[in-house]
Amino acid sequence: MGIIMDGLSLSKKVKERIKEDVSQIIDSRKPKLAVVLVGDDPASATYVTSKVKACEYVGILSIAKRLSKDITQQELLDTIQQLNDDDTVDGILVQLPLPKQLNEQEVMLAIDPQKDVDGFHPMNVGRLHLRQTTFVPATPKGVMELIKEYNIDLTGKKVLVIGRSHLVGRPIAQLLVDKNATVTIAHSKTRNLEQLCYQSEVIVAAVGVMHLVQKDWLRPQVVLIDVGIHRTKDNKLTGDISPDCMEIASYMTPVPKGVGPMTIAMLLENTMQAYRERVKS
Repeated sequence: MGIIMDGLSLSKKVKERIKEDVSQIIDSRKPKLAVVLVGDDPASATYVTSKVKACEYVGILSIAKRLSKDITQQELLDTIQQLNDDDTVDGILVQLPLPKQLNEQEVMLAIDPQKDVDGFHPMNVGRLHLRQTTFVPATPKGVMELIKEYNIDLTGKKVLVIGRSHLVGRPIAQLLVDKNATVTIAHSKTRNLEQLCYQSEVIVAAVGVMHLVQKDWLRPQVVLIDVGIHRTKDNKLTGDISPDCMEIASYMTPVPKGVGPMTIAMLLENTMQAYRERVKS
């Protein structure tokens, strides 16, 4: 039985550190995060509420812009521009996915890169790949913090990232390479995925398929990072990796209470980073 990588406990430590940092601020204003929610998707609304509550806990100010699902592209862009121009706002986050009539790429481009705490703007993506100071997307950043917390040495390790999204798969692959891992990216067109899994010493599953990774695909003592989240028929949460894989893993993140809490903690950290940079400048 492997060691559970407790993201919930680590996220609480991060939040307490941020809370202390905010309490020490003597500037005329506190950090502020603006969250934009378009439509009434229940999951998105839940995520926004949890982010607002996390901000409140650590002392970061927050505003939630809740917009109609029928909003036009220009109306949304105008809202973002207002937040760009607001000197009291340090970070801007647009909750994805957006309704189908809206162009997500254009929306991401509209956010001021210096307020892009999600790290999705092409300028910040480029800085990440050039190993420059930037906003690292919250979920990949949370994964790396968990790996660091449990002293997992990635040097020379064979790491498999399952998933190639711009939100998780691609940035986490870059961060792993930066830690001297040998990284393979797999996706829906990959052949022999089972064989690749068995060859890997670390697996990051972020593909969005419930229980895709099975225990008999794995070598003993593998490190398993599960980014997926799904709701089962009996209303329980589970991930992309079958829970019984814990029996042969050396380390494994649970679902829930693994990567999820770290995502929100890293968003708060990115907001603090944006605040410091803006105050400095």
